[in-house]
Amino acid sequence: MDIIVRSASEEDLSSLLGLYGELNPDDAPLPQQSADGIWASICKQQGRTVLVAEVSGVVVGTADCMILPNLTRGGRAILFVENVVVAGSVQRQGIGQRLMQAAVHLGEAAGCYKAQLLAADDEYVHTFYEACGFKPAAQGFRRYLRQEEASATVA
Repeated sequence: MDIIVRSASEEDLSSLLGLYGELNPDDAPLPQQSADGIWASICKQQGRTVLVAEVSGVVVGTADCMILPNLTRGGRAILFVENVVVAGSVQRQGIGQRLMQAAVHLGEAAGCYKAQLLAADDEYVHTFYEACGFKPAAQGFRRYLRQEEASATVA
């Protein structure tokens, strides 16, 4: 199987939305106008690369990579990886590993001192990331925000 990993383009947006639907099946579909606006914002962000994996011209996986400038570690940046998903119909065929290799390569090319991600609390997910060279080295914390909290913070 020939797997091509590349930066996503506007033409990939509908495929990305389909993959994100597999990642978060309980989420309501994003209206196209909203998706277009968000995609435009993502494209303007310096250090942000959404990777896609293609097999036979079909987008079957993605990883969202963000290089964050940093004032510690000698000014070396940090690579954050989010929203990693491979279509269920083609999982366990090396696509996810190729995406993660490409993400790590982005970080190395940018001089990052580490690549970091949060993973779902599923053993098979942890096994996958460990096979990609990641180590469970810290305790992750998150707080989901209600829409009202987010709006009040911005005001």
